[in-house]
Amino acid sequence: MLGCNCDTCTSQDPKDKRLRASALVRSGDTHILIDTGPDLRTQLLREGITHIDGILITHEHNDHTAGLDDVRPYNFRRDDDIPLYTESRVLENLKERYRYIFDKTYSTAAKLDPRIIKPGVTFTLSGIDILPLRVLHGRLPIIGYRIGEMAYLTDVKSIPDESLELLQGVSTLIVTALEPKLHPTHFNLDEAITLSERLGAKDTYLIHMSHRMGLHKERQRSLPPNIKLAYDTQVIQF
Repeated sequence: MLGCNCDTCTSQDPKDKRLRASALVRSGDTHILIDTGPDLRTQLLREGITHIDGILITHEHNDHTAGLDDVRPYNFRRDDDIPLYTESRVLENLKERYRYIFDKTYSTAAKLDPRIIKPGVTFTLSGIDILPLRVLHGRLPIIGYRIGEMAYLTDVKSIPDESLELLQGVSTLIVTALEPKLHPTHFNLDEAITLSERLGAKDTYLIHMSHRMGLHKERQRSLPPNIKLAYDTQVIQF
């Protein structure tokens, strides 16, 4: 947190250095990016990512989309535009904020191929089936994603019954846990644990944590063995 001198923000433990949430799903040589936050360029350089096969957007908020144009060097490595999967409302928001990308008036902007998705309707990217799920970020309807036995749910505060049904059988749950206290638009720690227990997930990784979650080492000691604080650079097999 900018300007903060709390124990988390001044910690030298690498696991306490939390950039904005994003994820890269790998299957063979396929790379699928979930969200394009403000720290995306740093994250992609750090991981040595050479190509992106598609981008999944959860919602329009800046901490999940402000790095959208940073994917443009990957256009140099492919003949077609990068597929961008999102809801129609989110696409209209992105078109307004990044008009120069979508109206193609700036020749060196990222070249994206928008594709509209709907909750509950599976689509396929590079042979990988992806199921978008409706979740709520406070009162804002946003998208979570299920890929095989993994579910990625960021910025979630509540989940409709129909989405809970579609989450049955998830073995690896990656879910928001903002902080220990209740929050109006995000799961807190207890709510994330409750979801994990309800789904019977084998492993749950907590993401999108604020500095109020405290030190990684101390918080992890208080959690059940199958509940883990995720950390930057972590690789999860599923």
